[in-house]
Amino acid sequence: MTLQALRGAIGFLTRIPVGHTERAWNAFRQSPVTFPLAGYAVGALVALPLFVPAPEPTAAAMVVAWLYLLTGITHIDGLADLGDALVVHGSAEKRRDVLKDTTVGVGAVVTVVVLVSGLALAVVSVAADPLVGLRLVIAAEVSAKLGMATLVCVGTAIHEGMAATLTGESGPRDLALPAFAAVPATVITWPHPAGAVAVVAGLLSALVVFRVARSRLGGVNGDIFGAANEIARAVALHAGVIAWTQL
Repeated sequence: MTLQALRGAIGFLTRIPVGHTERAWNAFRQSPVTFPLAGYAVGALVALPLFVPAPEPTAAAMVVAWLYLLTGITHIDGLADLGDALVVHGSAEKRRDVLKDTTVGVGAVVTVVVLVSGLALAVVSVAADPLVGLRLVIAAEVSAKLGMATLVCVGTAIHEGMAATLTGESGPRDLALPAFAAVPATVITWPHPAGAVAVVAGLLSALVVFRVARSRLGGVNGDIFGAANEIARAVALHAGVIAWTQL
């Protein structure tokens, strides 16, 4: 893993102006470990609005708005496309056609609204304690990026494109380093297990997305990566909040 690979990961996962070079992209797609490593930085940045003196709902709204300003809407667009595809009756080929369709349907709207509102509600639950919120947001972001790395290492692309350039470079054995890189996020709330609960829950939800994509679509593409990232983040954060408040 090189700094070029990490630069490529930041450039791919966020709108931070690190520059988009072919060298950085090639280094990144050969280094899935950079997904969770970038998650630490992204999570820390996303949590910054929690430290602004504001009512908890306002802080949560700022976190969600800042999240999408920082990371862009590419990944949530993938979630929207998946939402439309999954409500289609018919063959996997027909659903794949919907993934590529730019028309926004009811499935996309409902999926995005539920996801964004659910994410905001999770942030409200930790906004009263910014230090706890910071740790849980980082754990959730690392979990989401570990989920993406998992799809890169075990997924099969359904067509040529961005997903194929990522999955073609890695295999199941390459998942060891991303998993190891995510370990600090599991102990970020030590001795409380909330960090570990968040990371595991997010990863499991990404695997559910993978199984659904494989059975309903025949494999993965860029939209599936984005959807897995968005779903895993929200699930991980809710799981972390539940663990923190109930255990």
